[in-house]
Amino acid sequence: MSLQPITDRRHLDDLDALRVQARAEAERLRREAIDDFWRGANHLLEDAAQAGLRSAARLGARLRRRAGVTA
Repeated sequence: MSLQPITDRRHLDDLDALRVQARAEAERLRREAIDDFWRGANHLLEDAAQAGLRSAARLGARLRRRAGVTA
């Protein structure tokens, strides 16, 4: 095993190509993760909004019944 520095330009070019490829793959994975995060966050917000609307509708119906008002 040699401890001399690598001077073979082809090896350095290969390493540069691998680095570029790795960065492109990392960027793609990062974009996918961000999309997945926001898709999940949007789903949670949508569920919470729907639950809030159902609760408000039930409360309104109870208040109308209690007041003796027919809708």
